[in-house]
Amino acid sequence: MLRFIARRLLLAIPTLFGVLVVAFLLLYVAPGDPVTAMVGERADPATVARLRAELHLDDPLPVRFARYVDQIAHGQLGRSYITDRPISADIAERFPKTLELALAAMLLATTLGITLGVLSARRPGGWIDRAALGVAYLGISFPVYWVGLLLILVFAVGLRWLPPSGSGGLRYLVLPALALGMRSIAFQARVTRSSMLDALGADYTRTARAKGAGEWAVTLRHALRNALIPVVTVVGLDFGSYLTGSILTETVFSWPGIGRYVVNAISRRDLPAIQGSVLFLSAVFVLVNLLADLAYAKADPRVAY
Repeated sequence: MLRFIARRLLLAIPTLFGVLVVAFLLLYVAPGDPVTAMVGERADPATVARLRAELHLDDPLPVRFARYVDQIAHGQLGRSYITDRPISADIAERFPKTLELALAAMLLATTLGITLGVLSARRPGGWIDRAALGVAYLGISFPVYWVGLLLILVFAVGLRWLPPSGSGGLRYLVLPALALGMRSIAFQARVTRSSMLDALGADYTRTARAKGAGEWAVTLRHALRNALIPVVTVVGLDFGSYLTGSILTETVFSWPGIGRYVVNAISRRDLPAIQGSVLFLSAVFVLVNLLADLAYAKADPRVAY
């Protein structure tokens, strides 16, 4: 297994380098001027020229890229133009809130998705199965920002049960976690149902029934564990996307995570903050995928590396 981990980490290096190159080039060819975003359009030309020289924005593109690669190689993500703080410090301040939201959404999605999938597979064509498939189709069809706005309209504005935005406790976490996890609930329910139907019709489940095992014992102890491999794959990918792609949810609910930090950096042309955040989130996604691969062996002892 150690060789497998080392090989995956080595393969991640060219992936992250490719992300670094693409993020660097796209941001520098995008329209707009970071100095203008910092000082405003009415700043005098002398101030603008001084800032451009201090930030090395007039250097040739290969020189700027080489300087940035050297900076990353020394473990530095740079300094934000807007906050005038190290980007690593900004990320360390905001990432725990994104992680909190991702964990809550993942717990909700995994619990509801797997439960709905198991119940649907036990009675194919029943009312639970039809209701779960209906929820799955709706959850996959609706975009996350629309779901977020609908949840705010119903539970915050209409019923006044939960706060519409911000952070501060469990009550503030419910709506953004539900909005972020809605698509995963739907997808995990469908994957679990399909995998469970195959497992429940396999020879080992028929053998377990012939030995006198109860139906729930057959479902949970024999079928579910063998059906978890594709579910683990979905959970790993979803959790990685929660950590790296919760920008819309954090924006809709004003959640102070790294997603809003990236949005603010993009709107204000804070190039180092965008580059540092993209590189950090890419590394997180690669790490989460590696952990998902390692979880296969725990879910199914037949898996070997």
